[in-house]
Amino acid sequence: MTADTPSATPVKLSVIIPLYNAGGMFAAFMDSLLAQTLKDIEIIIVNDGSTDGSQTLARQYADDYGHITLINQPNGGVSRARNAGLAVARGAYVTFPDADDLLYPSMYQTLVDMAQQDDLDVAQCNGERFFLGSKRVKTLIPLDRLASTGVLDGPTWLHKALATKRYLHVVWLGIYRLALVRRLNLLFEPGLHHQDIPWTTELMFNARRVRYTQDVLYRYYIHDQSISNQKRTGMKNVEYQRHYIRIAQRLEEINLRYRGKIKMYPEFAYQVAHEALSICHSMRREPDPAAKQTMINDIFASGTHKRMIRNARGIKQWYQLLLWLRRIYAWRKR
Repeated sequence: MTADTPSATPVKLSVIIPLYNAGGMFAAFMDSLLAQTLKDIEIIIVNDGSTDGSQTLARQYADDYGHITLINQPNGGVSRARNAGLAVARGAYVTFPDADDLLYPSMYQTLVDMAQQDDLDVAQCNGERFFLGSKRVKTLIPLDRLASTGVLDGPTWLHKALATKRYLHVVWLGIYRLALVRRLNLLFEPGLHHQDIPWTTELMFNARRVRYTQDVLYRYYIHDQSISNQKRTGMKNVEYQRHYIRIAQRLEEINLRYRGKIKMYPEFAYQVAHEALSICHSMRREPDPAAKQTMINDIFASGTHKRMIRNARGIKQWYQLLLWLRRIYAWRKR
């Protein structure tokens, strides 16, 4: 791994950017980052073994701008890239945008102002999905589901957000107090897709002061190259669903660790069953009988069927769970 040497001077915000083959969208992203009205930031680009030329562009940015640090490392995934950035970050707060999205100019000024005004551990905003094919734009969290809040403790905020059924566990919609992240030794798990889910959950369980603004300040592009939007069948689908098995395991483990330490809202158990049920929904769409059988075997071998029973909450989720248990037990006997 190679890196430029950052200055020791503290800044308000460290922006950590995992970079892997962001293609032509990287320049637009960097333009939006450099156009931020907040100037007291450091930008840490972690080139995770890119091969499409975006690493050359990152080198140019680092050469042209003194507040940009470039770290080069072999391809190891987004978690290792974020962890590498965390190791050298020096901001009061830290954030993790994706290198193929877009930031509104006032995003980080708005969030840092919120954080400083109310001594926040976490400041979060709303965002929007932009569908590259149809050019359609859709707000991530509908305003009729969740409006701007005052200061809340982390568990109360997470309960309120999860209750909307539209909240996304993503790290790019917020800024986070770096001292808290380091006190918790909160790193991203290498090799785990959607590692934002357990990371943000444990962080919120420890956050004293959180505030949310309904302002849309981040544009998330939906495109075929995105890991979460690729269509998978067969063993590729099996491997991908194993990540959700691990996510459900991690969430239940976090809930157990913090039981008795914080107020455990029903939504915290609900999200465990929700992530596990997503495996069942994927299994229903799987055309390969062998792959479907492997997924069923994985559910039983990992204890996911029991995990869903332990964590299901609410009439609707219990109804879905009972239907799926009946199906997978019947399929298992075939």
